[in-house]
Amino acid sequence: MKKKWLSYPYMIWMAIFIVVPMALVLYYAFTVRDGEAVRFSLANFQKFCQPVYLKVALRSIMLAFYCTIGCFLLGYPLAMILASKEYVQKRMLLLLLILPMWMNILLRTYAWMTLLEKNGLINTFLGNFGLGPYQFLYTDIAVVLGMIYNFLPFMVLPIYSVLVKMDHSLIEAAEDLGAGRLTVFRKVTFPLSIPGVMSGVVMVFMPAVSTFIISRLLGGGQFSLIGNLIEQQFLWVGDWHFGSALSIVMMILILISTAILNHYDKDHDNEGVGGLW
Repeated sequence: MKKKWLSYPYMIWMAIFIVVPMALVLYYAFTVRDGEAVRFSLANFQKFCQPVYLKVALRSIMLAFYCTIGCFLLGYPLAMILASKEYVQKRMLLLLLILPMWMNILLRTYAWMTLLEKNGLINTFLGNFGLGPYQFLYTDIAVVLGMIYNFLPFMVLPIYSVLVKMDHSLIEAAEDLGAGRLTVFRKVTFPLSIPGVMSGVVMVFMPAVSTFIISRLLGGGQFSLIGNLIEQQFLWVGDWHFGSALSIVMMILILISTAILNHYDKDHDNEGVGGLW
């Protein structure tokens, strides 16, 4: 109790940068300006229910879903390689994975613009085989590729941290009982790594569904995601009330997805590995 005062700076910091901003977002989301007066209203959320805004939200969720699936399909094998005892260059591979994160996300996204443009490296390479040029830039594919590139480490690192701490005696026991590599992976390795997978899914889906820089640059302004829509409301339109309501909706979407994943993770923990044999 004597050292309770040590927590006061953190509590003040949380109040200033978390509680107060959140209270302001809630205030603007549930109010509208009527002339000089400000009154409580649900009009901002009713406005979001218009088809044009629901289409933006659905597109954001779908692209974030594709990004999460892509990061998982690429990240899980990479995490297994990094956690493998046989692979001696895993430290260098881990460094190469983390190194791009030291650069600003704008630089990484501009690099993808250079790769995907009609005269870029990818179309130049395909041109050597008589293919293309293809319009990669300013498409959904370009946005998803940019998301996967930027958020892949967020999938790999949680899975790697679980795999590297895994009790290998369970794998050896499964192999002694005659299980093949595929069976060992399906019955032992993957079930034990699900907590890392769940963490990776959350860490990828949350920034992917709210991104606006990647979609603005690689999408070329051809379409808007919910992050772009929020940015426009605050910076260009000046409608802080509707922008705050969109922020609340986005937070609700993220909380729902997190709750679903946590529920699935708890069910897996209750079942235990023994129930998978």
